[in-house]
Amino acid sequence: MTRLLRDLPTLIYGTTRLGDRSVPRQQRLEVARAAVDRGLWMHTSRQYDEALELLGETFTNANQSDTKAKTALIVKVGGGTAEDVRTTVAENLEPLGVEAIDIGQLSPVDGLENDLVAGGAALSRLRELKDEGLVGRFVLEIFPWTSAAPLEAIRRGHLDDLIDGVITYYNPLQRFASNELWAELVERNVSIISMRTVAGAPVHILRDVPGAAWRPYLQERAVEIAPIFERSGIETWVEFCLRFAHSQPQVVATVGSTSRIENLDELLRRSIDIEPLPEEVLHDIAAIQSRWSEETDIFAEPWTM
Repeated sequence: MTRLLRDLPTLIYGTTRLGDRSVPRQQRLEVARAAVDRGLWMHTSRQYDEALELLGETFTNANQSDTKAKTALIVKVGGGTAEDVRTTVAENLEPLGVEAIDIGQLSPVDGLENDLVAGGAALSRLRELKDEGLVGRFVLEIFPWTSAAPLEAIRRGHLDDLIDGVITYYNPLQRFASNELWAELVERNVSIISMRTVAGAPVHILRDVPGAAWRPYLQERAVEIAPIFERSGIETWVEFCLRFAHSQPQVVATVGSTSRIENLDELLRRSIDIEPLPEEVLHDIAAIQSRWSEETDIFAEPWTM
């Protein structure tokens, strides 16, 4: 695997909040249409409640207007057997109202992790989805608790011609790959799509507002990162995070989610002509993230972070 995702835009709209029923449905539809009108790629999943249905409705309405919409999609297609993945692909195509998924996000779970390491017929059956035109390309989702199998599969060459890159949480508070896997990705110049662009909220909110952090570890990490952000002199947390992600040469795109058009436009505005962060800032954060990985991340139970 090398940098095979060069055509991706700097920013991809994450549709997590489109399925959030605490946000008025009309507001969610308006944000979805704004993303379509701005020509954004989108990242979505059946896990995001009714996000698929809202997107399907949005695509239909956009195509009935003066401008025909063509939105590229990254869709979570799960793990398990190749037949499980095929079923998940079909379950996403129908509500979206599309005939193919541009990029399928594979997850090395439910047995797929074993197939990645072993290679062979199971991976050939996944390639058939590409040959049939149901999925354009695959990226592999990685987390601290799923890093071992992808690392071994990469070293054995089993992901060549199947996986075009990886996708993971990558922001100042989260670098969700083991130290060993991260080093391998960097050495091999593997394309990376970073999710959770701003770590869920501005760093000072995560640090100072009780309950703002989804888990206590994020509040603790915000305590460490906030002084680095303040010393940088950068105006906003959004700019800091976008510059952080794209300071890593392997990162080809970041996935940012919001339920407000003004926040979407802020992400877009800050994603133009991105300058890398100063080297000393990157060095300080990299050292902290390496320590977090060794002390906490690799020991975490799945989905607890």
